[in-house]
Amino acid sequence: MSNTMASSQSIIAPDVWAGKTLRKDMLDGKWIGYSSETVFFVQTGKGPKGAYTSSCVAIKGSLYRAINYYNGINIGLGYKKRVVMAGKVLAKAKS
Repeated sequence: MSNTMASSQSIIAPDVWAGKTLRKDMLDGKWIGYSSETVFFVQTGKGPKGAYTSSCVAIKGSLYRAINYYNGINIGLGYKKRVVMAGKVLAKAKS
């Protein structure tokens, strides 16, 4: 099982647009753009074709907090986990 790392500092300073803070952070070598209103879902599930329904945690506006929560989840015995933002899977792991 590998840990997913998120940069805790943005290279580009946060901008403010329409009252929302816009950020751009690096996750596993890819830049992820999001705002203070973006919701990240940390989901877990069981089975190779099973749905991610057993647990779902929503974290608003912080990729760093979502990845820290994701890394703290122990998976085993056929379980899997992932981080989703706006329908895109940012990170996933399975046992």
